[in-house]
Amino acid sequence: MINNTLSSYITATNCTDTELDVSVTKHRDIVQLESTLSSSPSLALFISTRQTWLVFVVAVFLVSVPVFIEAPIVRSLPSLSLALTGFWVWLSFRLMSRPATYLWGDLLFGFSWSWLAGAIYWGWLRWEPLWHLPVESIGLPFACWCLARNWGKVGSWFYLGSLFGTVLTDVYFYIVDLLPYWRQIMIADANTTSQILQNALIQVETPWGQAWAIILALVLLTVGILSLGRTQRHWYAFGGAVISTILVDSLFLLAAIAA
Repeated sequence: MINNTLSSYITATNCTDTELDVSVTKHRDIVQLESTLSSSPSLALFISTRQTWLVFVVAVFLVSVPVFIEAPIVRSLPSLSLALTGFWVWLSFRLMSRPATYLWGDLLFGFSWSWLAGAIYWGWLRWEPLWHLPVESIGLPFACWCLARNWGKVGSWFYLGSLFGTVLTDVYFYIVDLLPYWRQIMIADANTTSQILQNALIQVETPWGQAWAIILALVLLTVGILSLGRTQRHWYAFGGAVISTILVDSLFLLAAIAA
């Protein structure tokens, strides 16, 4: 019995020593990393810059998500698309609960508002374009509330950039008088959609339509580039959302041309 007790004690002691060695090793690695970063400002700047540009890339991707992923879901399963908003919010808070992933949770939280607006509008109200901007602005009060409290800046600015791009796109539809074609496409079957797109393209190709397309594209590009001239990550999220609007609108134009 004494031998068994002694053996158990030695085993426990060895485990404790092993855990202690692992802990000391991890601590030494962290201290060494901090020492390396502090002694090499250029390396720290490189890591920070790389993550900042990664925010830009992810923002561009998230603006494209509602177009290529949410749209097919919301067409056939609008309730599922709406319910997925809760999943995005839950996942964003999970990510924000950890320092290493807080930034991406913040960005995803702002994306949740864009997803919610898309689920509501394209699921039940897509036949009336005049409802588009009011629904897309559903997260605006909350984004302003977050910014006023200096919380969730990356996600809030991403949402504002996405909303800004949406506003200019809708303004173009109003100015060039494309709303009738919008309504027709929403109720048309697959056989007549191509002709409606061709008719809308004729409207876009007029001097009036081309001039306003250039003006609004320049506004988006200028605002996006000026945002990237700042060093804060939330501005890169805003700039990525704004600039990607040009990409998404261009894809819609190409689709109309190909129709």
